[in-house]
Amino acid sequence: MEGVLFAPTPSAEALKAFREKLSPGKVLRLEEASLVLTPELARLFRELLEALLRGEAVRVVPLEAELTTGQAAELLGVSRPYLVRLLEEGKIPHHKVGTHRRVRAKDLLAYLEASRKRGRELLDELLGEAQELGLGY
Repeated sequence: MEGVLFAPTPSAEALKAFREKLSPGKVLRLEEASLVLTPELARLFRELLEALLRGEAVRVVPLEAELTTGQAAELLGVSRPYLVRLLEEGKIPHHKVGTHRRVRAKDLLAYLEASRKRGRELLDELLGEAQELGLGY
């Protein structure tokens, strides 16, 4: 998938040391090229390093990227047929390029966030009911 990078993870100590040095105004240098960290870039790099420290896989995908159904399914962690069903039910916006469906990354992420939010709400409801029934939760 374009825009997706996989690389060996450096040691946890190296990641932690680098993360601790990240702050707005600091300068990253690679040979003669340099980049001053804005607050947004510092936060982005910090979040990336924290995910790597937790052992999570990280993908970088532009929000405006148009994904194939296979790529979108992979990002959601579902089968392609299940994703196509979500598209056909109108749960995730998409459009067609010829006969092929395309999904914008930001629409996929919005669906994922809404799905997680709904899951948290359902869990809270279940825990509330369990407490009312005295089930020890």
